[in-house]
Amino acid sequence: MPDPISPPKAKLAPTHVTLHGEVRTDEYAWLRDRANPEVIAYLEAENAYTAAMMHHTEPLQEALYTEMLGRIKEDDTEVPVRRDDWLYYSRTEQGKAYPIYCRRKDAAGAAEQVIFDQNAAAEGHPFYQLGGFEVSPDHDHLALLVDTNGYEDFVLRVKDLRTGEFLADTADALGFGLAWASDGGTLFYQTTDAAKRADQVWRHRLGDARANDVSVYLDPDPLFNVGVRRSRSGAFVFLTSSSFTSTETWLLDARAPERAPVLVAPRAPDVEYDVDHGGDWLYLLTNRDGARDFKVMRAPVSDPATLTEWLPARDGVFVEGVEVFRDFAVVLERAGGLRRLRVTELASDGSHYVDFPEPAYGVVLEENPEFATGTIRFTYSSLITPDSVYDYDVQARTRELRKRDEVLGGYDPSLYRVERLMAPARDGARVPVSLVYRAPLARDGRRPLVLYAYGAYGHIIEPTFSSARLSLLDRGFVYAIAHVRGGQDMGRAWYDEGKMFGKMNTFFDFIDCGEYLVRERYTSSDRLVAHGGSAGGLLMGAVANLGGDLFHAVVADVPFVDVINTMLDASIPLTAQEWEQWGNPADAGAYGYMRKYSPYDNVRRGAYPRMLVTSGVNDSRVAFWEPAKWVAKLRTHKTDSHPLLLKMNMGAGHGGATGRYERLKETAFRYAFIIDQTISRA
Repeated sequence: MPDPISPPKAKLAPTHVTLHGEVRTDEYAWLRDRANPEVIAYLEAENAYTAAMMHHTEPLQEALYTEMLGRIKEDDTEVPVRRDDWLYYSRTEQGKAYPIYCRRKDAAGAAEQVIFDQNAAAEGHPFYQLGGFEVSPDHDHLALLVDTNGYEDFVLRVKDLRTGEFLADTADALGFGLAWASDGGTLFYQTTDAAKRADQVWRHRLGDARANDVSVYLDPDPLFNVGVRRSRSGAFVFLTSSSFTSTETWLLDARAPERAPVLVAPRAPDVEYDVDHGGDWLYLLTNRDGARDFKVMRAPVSDPATLTEWLPARDGVFVEGVEVFRDFAVVLERAGGLRRLRVTELASDGSHYVDFPEPAYGVVLEENPEFATGTIRFTYSSLITPDSVYDYDVQARTRELRKRDEVLGGYDPSLYRVERLMAPARDGARVPVSLVYRAPLARDGRRPLVLYAYGAYGHIIEPTFSSARLSLLDRGFVYAIAHVRGGQDMGRAWYDEGKMFGKMNTFFDFIDCGEYLVRERYTSSDRLVAHGGSAGGLLMGAVANLGGDLFHAVVADVPFVDVINTMLDASIPLTAQEWEQWGNPADAGAYGYMRKYSPYDNVRRGAYPRMLVTSGVNDSRVAFWEPAKWVAKLRTHKTDSHPLLLKMNMGAGHGGATGRYERLKETAFRYAFIIDQTISRA
């Protein structure tokens, strides 16, 4: 039975392509043409249909929004970060959607200086995103990268912090990334190619016209993205070029920015490395010499090719990063799926760990811009502990809580419980599942449960706090994160087994986690909701096809679902680099494997879960036509009367709305759909 209301569909001719002996027909290829008025009309009809189908939930949406906003301290201030004699911080004000960026001298009674008010800058722009925010080393200038439509084509603006005026210096169509040279008058930025691949780094002198800017690094290889950043020591600007399997880094002397950069190590197949600097040494996080879970090596600055082992690879320990300061280094490691901080004093090589108490948590090392310091700042959070900013004294081995996010309305963490489970996968792997719920929990299968996952690019979803999520927990929901293969939660092998010809593991892991939670009576199939976005939206599309009737509802945000068609078109942003992630369907073997799971290609005639699909028409990472085509194809094949809703943001990109209030409204809409399809219809 079709949906009770069906948006109109344009009658345009399908495309036909023969690939590896198969004729591929795409009935909805016409939806790629955003300039076609019929496409816009179709998207607006889908939005109108979604609004009509969700009309009865508007009081619930308003209640959820009011709850979530009521937990947030709207007038709030970050813990200041020291840079030389200045303290930098941002603050928020009630009723204002964006942060206000400020600084003051580190002296008693010093006055606040507002260096950038994003609220004022965003006036007249429904969308306003910063892709870069860098203060010059002399503290005289602020460089910004601004995006006002969501397509991530950034515009460079430079503000003189002494006068408060913006300079004439500007450049457009830029990518993420900025770095200052030591002189405070030289700035490095990146441009992108036609497929939005960051391919070039430029040097700009303040006061010069863009036409005079100098290209200092160009990488023509379509598999590689370039990057630029300044070392914490201030000695170097790092020019990097990275694919998913190989890396190359060049050193540019920050004190002599016109000198030619020096290569650290040439790129090699399947060898990755990341560089930091301290004193006379370069420290390299790398997987070379078979260190699959990475190790740390170092080389003299004067001779980068002479590498020696500093921290060897160890069984069961995944080394994620190394951050070097003048007197010590912090290594970010992961064991048993959880992050820990290893602190090593450089003079003695003595090491110790910073420990954390809860069974599931996340910890993030903050920017820590000061090189000559005895403390590090990190933010700790768990599924029941709000973001907590700590300063850790390396010598005394003590931590000081500087701030814990205040949750208004009487939040009591003792009312909730966190568990860490290991769900058995069908091939014998054990998949971690982090979950939180309001106590007590009677495991009788009656609780609704949201199961979330991402499962790609080695990205790890940390089990951290969300005050908005309390609106689900307080209505009886269990919230669970499946740490499926494709992420690096359990080390590099966990990632490798969930990409390319192992991608099906990601989907099967998620299904197996869902079945385990049902079997263990945390929930039941008629109360189980799947949620994921972007590459996690690919996961949602695959499990909608593969999961049978396990999932009652599916929420797919900005989903990457038209895998083969996108991977065949190298003109689409990100495509060429991602051949190392998914495979190139021009290869018969890769095509055959992708054909097994690509959600758009595997839409079948039959029943599907209740589904909410979201996207943004300016999305440069997952083009809007992917979810639009997928929904259109589902409408013609599904045989049930379950809701299938497409919510298309007509003025945003991959991340959705930028203002904090609009983001809360988007969350309220999503939660209203979940609640309506589980509790309200139980």
